[in-house]
Amino acid sequence: MKTKFWAIAMTAVLGITSCGDTLGQQLLTGGGIGGVAAAATGGDVGTGIVVGAAAGAAFCQTYPNDPKC
Repeated sequence: MKTKFWAIAMTAVLGITSCGDTLGQQLLTGGGIGGVAAAATGGDVGTGIVVGAAAGAAFCQTYPNDPKC
């Protein structure tokens, strides 16, 4: 139970604090966050990585001046 709590907490912190400056960094950060979130919630990690990478890059490419990017 504690492991799941910390995994979710770390995912939230990473999601709030960073996206990356380049498209590659945004893909890696988003994929990492998505993978951890999927693992913490019992989902498919591969799908979490793909969805997280796409979402992270899409957000930061759409809103490049957002403080999270």
